[in-house]
Amino acid sequence: MPPASAPNLVVQGPEASADLAAELAAQCGAAAPVPLTGSAWRLRGATRGDGVADWCAARRLDHAWVPEGRRLGDLRLLALDMDSTLITIECIDELGDYCNVKNRISAITAQAMRGELDYPESLRRRVALLAGLPEDAMQEVYDEKLRLSPGAEALVAECKRRGIKLLLVSGGFTFFTRRLKERLGLDDTISNVLEIENGKLTGRVLGGIVDAQAKAAKFRQMARRLGAARGQTVAIGDGANDLKMMAEAGTSIAWRAKPVVRAQATHALDYSGLDGVLNLFE
Repeated sequence: MPPASAPNLVVQGPEASADLAAELAAQCGAAAPVPLTGSAWRLRGATRGDGVADWCAARRLDHAWVPEGRRLGDLRLLALDMDSTLITIECIDELGDYCNVKNRISAITAQAMRGELDYPESLRRRVALLAGLPEDAMQEVYDEKLRLSPGAEALVAECKRRGIKLLLVSGGFTFFTRRLKERLGLDDTISNVLEIENGKLTGRVLGGIVDAQAKAAKFRQMARRLGAARGQTVAIGDGANDLKMMAEAGTSIAWRAKPVVRAQATHALDYSGLDGVLNLFE
């Protein structure tokens, strides 16, 4: 049995198997893999080495070095980004599809998520391209295109079962965050408000823009309100504008994220569902 401070190696993913877990355990000198779910295993006593990441990536497996004794039941707050994290789409890109500017908007979105463009300016530029779009298009995007990411409902349900508060933070729009809050029973949200006049988008955002600083501030505010220590918090995101919030959390998880985000997060999930977060805790 390794000392309590030794990290565990958690390996998981849709293509994970008991045979692959056993093969990895043999390479790392770990004890027999302990199954967590049908697609996740915990390897105790593994030797940490550079080869693990490449081995797992070649087999489309997520891996994480997880501290012994880090328990899900100790958490007080879990925050998620919305676009391309809790849900599979970028809502603003899909709105752009309705006025034939999706490609232009998507290009700006990609720059912003990679950290190549100031987020508030990128949002203003993208929203300006939506001027004149009927507000009904937002409902159509919600009904026809918005889908939860794999594992999202399972993650939310388990957090609620354990009393972990859920915060949805988004540089996107209140129209969508409010509906997801009600649908999933989330505890709080923060997002941007689109200006609408005579049933059409004006191409402007009302009030201050929810950027990286605003996301981090909301996270800190809710953690303080809950009396949550840093180690009792988790933040999940995919883009550069999530990094400040993720830096506030005890555990940060890059969800199918851009390289700049993966490099700074505690863990990265590239193949597992969002419920893979649960396997990173005992």
